[in-house]
Amino acid sequence: MYNLAINLYSLAAKADALFSKKVKTMLNGQRDCYEVLRSKIEPGRRYLWFHAASLGEFEQGRPLMERIRQDYPAYGILLTFFSPSGYEVRKNYEGADVICYLPFDKPKNVRRFLDLANPCMAFFIKYEFWKNYLDELHNRNIPVYSVSSIFRPQQPFFKGYGKDYAKVLCDFNHLFVQNEKSKDLLKGIGIDAVSVAGDTRFDRVLQIRQQAKDLPLVEAFKQGKLTFVAGSSWQPDEDLFIEYFNHHPEIKLIIAPHVIGEDHLQQIIAKLEGKAVRYTQATLDNVADARCLIIDCFGLLSSIYRYGEIAYIGGGFGSGIHNTVEAAVYGVPVIFGPNHQRFMEANDLIECGGAFSINDGNDLKELLDKLLSDRTFLLESGNKAGTYVHSRAGATDIILKYLKGLL
Repeated sequence: MYNLAINLYSLAAKADALFSKKVKTMLNGQRDCYEVLRSKIEPGRRYLWFHAASLGEFEQGRPLMERIRQDYPAYGILLTFFSPSGYEVRKNYEGADVICYLPFDKPKNVRRFLDLANPCMAFFIKYEFWKNYLDELHNRNIPVYSVSSIFRPQQPFFKGYGKDYAKVLCDFNHLFVQNEKSKDLLKGIGIDAVSVAGDTRFDRVLQIRQQAKDLPLVEAFKQGKLTFVAGSSWQPDEDLFIEYFNHHPEIKLIIAPHVIGEDHLQQIIAKLEGKAVRYTQATLDNVADARCLIIDCFGLLSSIYRYGEIAYIGGGFGSGIHNTVEAAVYGVPVIFGPNHQRFMEANDLIECGGAFSINDGNDLKELLDKLLSDRTFLLESGNKAGTYVHSRAGATDIILKYLKGLL
């Protein structure tokens, strides 16, 4: 059944490629990966294979990858992606020796890939459970580890119909999970090679904070005023906070939309009252009296959060919120929409008082009115968010301590 599902998935992707540039790019990358491996894998060198589905998982596994590269430089690093949103952004990442796409999880593809890559150890980040790859790694006696994985009762592994698929978890030599609940769930199906290490993403956001860029244009825009930063926003998010912003000229607004397309940018500008400037068109002179700064380029959001007193994370009125800890690390309260239940760190932030979930514009107005009028509440909420992130650091060290005698 699994192989049938993978074949159907592959056929559907080929059909989608006729209409989707992104899917076509992925399929072309999968086709070319064998030549990449053939030309770049050095015979005789031992490689550690890190697999990340997309950009978020890459950033999650990055602290471990970079620490291993630093502490064990003799190993080569092979990095694979499944999604173009990961590969196309990080294909020139200097922390890996070989970077390519991972082909579909078909037995023939798996054998061909592993024959060429021949890793001595593999690390799958978070939700990656490709059965044929894991089975073949196990059969070849290649140790494989799950990093920053998290498990929930709703997953197939813990349902009657998913008993056969759950056997794939036995292929892992060890699973480094984010919380005790995950460990307990795995123990309930007989998986005991588990350690609660936490989430390496907290280590990564602390790295990012230390490396945050100074942005003179944002500093000139801020002018020392209270600033609301909206990151990875979608249209339903924007409708809410722009409405509030239009009635509160005392605050400044920075919007970094998830989709940076001309149509979407023009829609945002049309909703705003007061002067708005796009980052790529900004100068030190024209941003000073602007009320809104629109970030119409990539790579700046993680540094921009440092300039805000309040952060809003988009996606909560859609399929799910984006990265909350990227903002919380700066010690600012975080706001997002109702679809956050699947995100442990978002729920933890709410519980500790560092984040707030809203359901509509009235909720947002009530919350922002309180944050803006009660300075103590604002500062205490931000401090709780920052403390939460710092308290969760250290997953990379826990994993490396376990691997020390194996590398």
